[in-house]
Amino acid sequence: MVEPLTLIAFVPAALALNLTPGADMLFCLAQGARRGARAAWAASAGIAIGGLVHVFIAGAGLSAILTAWPVAFDIIRWVGVAYLVWLAVNALRRQAAPEQTAPSGSGHAFRGGLLINLANPKVILFVLAFVPQFVVPSAGSVLGQFMVFGCVIGLGGFVVNGVVGTWADVLAQRFKRGSRVLDFLTAGIFSALAARLAILEVS
Repeated sequence: MVEPLTLIAFVPAALALNLTPGADMLFCLAQGARRGARAAWAASAGIAIGGLVHVFIAGAGLSAILTAWPVAFDIIRWVGVAYLVWLAVNALRRQAAPEQTAPSGSGHAFRGGLLINLANPKVILFVLAFVPQFVVPSAGSVLGQFMVFGCVIGLGGFVVNGVVGTWADVLAQRFKRGSRVLDFLTAGIFSALAARLAILEVS
């Protein structure tokens, strides 16, 4: 399977990626600010599971479909854009009707994190570009090695994104009077993520 020295070299590289702000981190930040730490950790878990799905697909070689058939990339991408816009609109609706509270269920946050990650086909292309640098074909199953590295990335991302969401929750609790501001901030984050996803290209 994965050689110890290779794994040791991979961990700091994966951690550096986990610490780089991106769509997943911003989503968890928004969840923590609006729904609390529990929702942020649930969203982070969903994102981690989605990442493992991407790693499996990349390891199985199916990601070539996204490169060979750009339409598939666009379909997945625009589904993600639509979902993010829907989240942004809901946040603004809560601002317009303060009596409505944001759903706090962890299941909702988990599904949101999972969908956000799966709806970003750029992730699978990134995995395909990054992980193979550490794969040694002679060390055994290539797919098995992909999954080991994917678990490392997923675990690191789960912790980092969860901590970011918890930090956002702490700040939100200290500024509870800014509920409207939180709604606008959440809507802004989701809108920015939608715009970012909309302009992504395969190459």
